[in-house]
Amino acid sequence: MSLKLIYADLVQKLLAFLALIAIIKISAKGGGLKWIITSLSLSTLPNTLILGIPLMKAMYNDEASVLLTQIIVLQSLVWYNLLLFLHELDAAIPQRTMPQTPPSQATGEMESSEEVESKEEEESEDRRTERKVKILVIVMTVGKKLMRNPNTYATLIGLIWATIHFRWGVHMPEVVNRSIEILSNGGLGMATFSLGLFMATQSSIIACGPRMTMVALALKFLVGPALMALASVMIGLRNTMFKVAIVQAALPQGIVPFVFAKEYNVNPAILSTGVLLGMLIALPVTLTYYVILEL
Repeated sequence: MSLKLIYADLVQKLLAFLALIAIIKISAKGGGLKWIITSLSLSTLPNTLILGIPLMKAMYNDEASVLLTQIIVLQSLVWYNLLLFLHELDAAIPQRTMPQTPPSQATGEMESSEEVESKEEEESEDRRTERKVKILVIVMTVGKKLMRNPNTYATLIGLIWATIHFRWGVHMPEVVNRSIEILSNGGLGMATFSLGLFMATQSSIIACGPRMTMVALALKFLVGPALMALASVMIGLRNTMFKVAIVQAALPQGIVPFVFAKEYNVNPAILSTGVLLGMLIALPVTLTYYVILEL
C-alpha cells in the first residue's frame, strides 16, 4: 500500500474534524456532535465502490483502481468504524443519567472565609469526580455497543483472514467464498434499497430543503477535494497519485454513512439528499476536476 496516500487520507480527515470543531465552537450551534458527524460523512467519505473504481479506471487506467482500492480498505476498516463510534457516542451522551450534587443547605450561621474556601474546594473536587464518572460511563456504554455491533468484529475478522490468506496461501472452500460474496453484494444492494425507501417516504426529493442542500453539495464537491488537495501537498503526493487523491474526494457521498445516519436518526434527510444529487452530478463534477488537473 502507498503510505503517502494513507497519510494524505488521514490528514484530510483530521483537517476536516478540526475545522468543523472550530466552526461549531464559533457558531455555538446546538447538537454540535451531530453536525460534525454529518459534515464528516459528506466531505470525507466518498462513494468509492459503486462509482469510484469504474470512473477512476477510465480516467487513470489500472493504477487508479489499485490506489482507490486502498481508500476503500481504509474506509471499511478504519473510517466507517470511527464513524460508528461517533454515532454511538452521540447516542450515549443524551442518555447519560447521573445524580446531581445536591446544593448545600444554609445553616443560618455565619461561616468563616476558611470554611467557605474549604467547601468550594470540596464542591470543585466533587464536580471533577462526577465529570470523570460520566465520561467513564459513556465510554463503557459506547464500548459495549461497539463490541456487539457486527461491523466492528466483521472488519477485524476480515483483516485477520486476509493476512492469513495472503501470507500462507490458505484458501476457504469455494462454497464459503461464494456465500461471502453474495452477502457482500446483497449488503450493498440492501443499503441502496434502504436509501430508496427513505426517500420515498419524504414529501420532497430534496428532503432537507434548498439551503441545506447547497451546504451539503458544497461540503461534498468543494470542501472535501480542497482539504484533500491541501493534505496531498502537505504529504508530498505527486503525478497520478495526487490527481487520483483529489478526484476520488470529489466522488459523491457514500451510502454507508446514510445507513448509519438513518439508524441513529442523525440528519438522514441531509445525507439522503447528498447521495441522490451527488449521483446525478457526479460525472460532470469529476470530469471538471479531471480537466483542471490535466491542464
